[in-house]
Amino acid sequence: MKVLGIETSCDETGVAIYDTRVGLLAHGLHSQIDLHAAYGGVVPELASRDHIRRLPLLIGRTLADAGLRAGDVDAVAYTSGPGLAGALLVGASVAESFAMARGIPALPVHHLEGHLLSPLLAADPPAFPFVALLVSGGHTQLMRVRGVGDYALLGESVDDAAGEAFDKTAKLLGLGYPGGPQLAKLAEQGVAGRFRLPRPMLHSGDLDFSFSGLKTAVLNVVSAPGWNPADMADLAAEFQQAVVEVLCAKALAAMKKVGLKTLVVAGGVGANRHLRETLDEAVARRGGRVYYPEPALCTDNGAMIAFAGALRLAAGEAGPEIAAVRIRPRWPLVELRPPQSARTSCET
Repeated sequence: MKVLGIETSCDETGVAIYDTRVGLLAHGLHSQIDLHAAYGGVVPELASRDHIRRLPLLIGRTLADAGLRAGDVDAVAYTSGPGLAGALLVGASVAESFAMARGIPALPVHHLEGHLLSPLLAADPPAFPFVALLVSGGHTQLMRVRGVGDYALLGESVDDAAGEAFDKTAKLLGLGYPGGPQLAKLAEQGVAGRFRLPRPMLHSGDLDFSFSGLKTAVLNVVSAPGWNPADMADLAAEFQQAVVEVLCAKALAAMKKVGLKTLVVAGGVGANRHLRETLDEAVARRGGRVYYPEPALCTDNGAMIAFAGALRLAAGEAGPEIAAVRIRPRWPLVELRPPQSARTSCET
């Protein structure tokens, strides 16, 4: 089965072709960074319009890269949520139209499920069950994953997610857009410890996160008399260290709580080099292992949507019988359920 995946949840247009027998055939991605840089953040209307402009061309190019024609596609998977409503509508409309014109199924896919399952696309994928640390944009969550659609929430951010905190702190420091990667790059030039920032909820006794206060602590430092911008790299390093310490401690606590030694890290912040090094070392000391998506698949992309859709379709889940544009800008991951065949096999 060849599945066309379409991702348009925010500011990246992603398209991919996944073959259930061969694997990922091709994927293409267009980033809107340059479009939104002048505004210091994503402008939803501009994002939607750019998806309209880019998506048809990207589909054609990705099909060509895979050596396929439109008629060779057996199903379409598209991001139905969560995300920006206008951006989601673009991808959903194109996907449903493509499917209806060719008489093939179209399957709405949860954006975070795509991220969570993306490490399974690697040459050496993890096996179920595992603990997942999702650090994608506005989401920081710890999940126990027993199979496709079988997710239990262990903890999540009560305010700003880690990615949001990176971006907002970068803006406080006057860094460009997108701020998170630039802050991480600046942190590599500094030394943590010169400034002492809080580690929010590090000893809270639960698996929840809070990063809003950390951002405020940075604001207090740069607003204080005597602040020297020459110290910015050291402050960035301390900020990054604080986030990584909390993420690492909570992930280890989650693994201990559920008795698992496999950790999956997915989402944009999962590409952070310092986070990876810290987690790898800490989990290995406890006899476990950490799995990540391929570097190119850490950000939003069509490959993870095609793959998640293919897994559900292969397990017997069918798209809605009547074609309709289905989006859910707010969609808790824990509301997902395993495909019908997976539920049946678990019950017998």
